[in-house]
Amino acid sequence: MGTCDTHFFLSLMHIFIPCLLCIMAKVEALNVTISGFYVFGDSTVDPGNNNYIKTPFKSNFPPYGLDFSNQVPTGRFTNGKLATDYIVSYTGLKKELLPPYLDPSLTNVEELMTGVSFASAGSGFDPLTPTITNVISIEKQLEYFRECKKRMEDAMGKQRIEDHVKKAAYFISAGTNDFVLNYFSLPVRRKSYTLQAYQNFLIQRITDFIQNLLAEGGRKIVVAGIPPMGCLPLMITMNSPDALFQRDCIEKYSSIARDYNLLLQQELRKMQLHLINSSASNAKIYYVDIYKPIADMIQSRDRFGFEDVDSGCCGSGLIEASILCNKISDVCVDPSKYVFWDSIHPTQKAYHNVFLASISTIDFIINN
Repeated sequence: MGTCDTHFFLSLMHIFIPCLLCIMAKVEALNVTISGFYVFGDSTVDPGNNNYIKTPFKSNFPPYGLDFSNQVPTGRFTNGKLATDYIVSYTGLKKELLPPYLDPSLTNVEELMTGVSFASAGSGFDPLTPTITNVISIEKQLEYFRECKKRMEDAMGKQRIEDHVKKAAYFISAGTNDFVLNYFSLPVRRKSYTLQAYQNFLIQRITDFIQNLLAEGGRKIVVAGIPPMGCLPLMITMNSPDALFQRDCIEKYSSIARDYNLLLQQELRKMQLHLINSSASNAKIYYVDIYKPIADMIQSRDRFGFEDVDSGCCGSGLIEASILCNKISDVCVDPSKYVFWDSIHPTQKAYHNVFLASISTIDFIINN
C-alpha cells in the first residue's frame, strides 16, 4: 500500500469507526427498553432454585451442565443454557445467565434489578402438582417476587422500584407437569375433573396469577404454551405399545397440548380486552408458542441437524431424568445431535432453537 493509499485508508477509518460505535450504541439502547426480566414456572425455566430446597427433583450434579465451562452443573435440567438464558442475554440487560432467586450468594441489588428466576422444577399451576415432588408452588414464587421487590425498594427507594417493575418483562412457563406428573399419572384430579374441565381449571389458575402480577405492577407479561407432550421420550416410553422399537410421538397427548394452547391463547386475548378499561390499561399480555418449534425440530430433524428426536442423551434416554440421570449414567457423544437431554427436558441446542423461533415476539415486547 502506497503513502497516499495509507493516508486515504486512515482517513476512512477515522470516519468509519466513530460511526460504527454510534450504530452499536443505538442497537444496544434499542435493546434496553425493559428494565429487568423476571421468570416464573417449572424446570423449563428453573436455573437452580431447587438446589436450595428439600426435594428429590434436583439436577445439580453431573452430567447436567455438561456443556458449561468446567462442566459445572448449575441446577438447570439440561446440558447447558435454558431459553430464558438466551433471552436475558439478548435483551441487553448485561447478563449472560439468569440466576436463581434462592441462590444465597445473590446479594447484589443490581443483580436482582436486571432479573432473576423464581421458577422451580416440578411445579405447575395446579396447587397439587408441586406437592408431588415437594417443590415451590407458583403462589410461593409470587411471594418471592414480592420479597424481591421489598429488597430492591429498601436499597433503591419505593418510587424508583415502582417505575422499574412497570418497565420490566415477566415470563411464565409451566403446565406440562400438571398433565404429565399429575392428571395423567395420578387418579386424584381425574376423579374430580374431565379433561376439558381440568384444562379450564388450569387456565383459571393462570389468569389468577396474571391478575396478581398486574396488581404488583407488572405490565409486560409473557405466557408460554406447552410442548407436544406426546413427543417427550418419557411419554413415548410409558404409552407406546413397544417402547423400544415404536418410538413415534403419542398423538393423543400432543393433541391435548394443542387444545390447551388454543384455550390459553383465547383466554389471554380476552384478558387483554378486559384490561382496556382497567387501571392496568397500558399492560400487554403476550403468548409464546413453544409447541411448533419443538414439533418442527422433531418432524424436520435433518434441517436442524438432529439425529435422535425420540430419546434423551442421558442414560438409555427412555426414562432417565433428575436423580436417574447421574454421574454413572452413560451420556451420548454429541448432545447437539439430540432434541432431548434426558427423558423430559430439551438440550441446550433445542432451547436455543426455541429462543430463535421466538425472536420476533421478543423484539416486539422489548421495543414496545
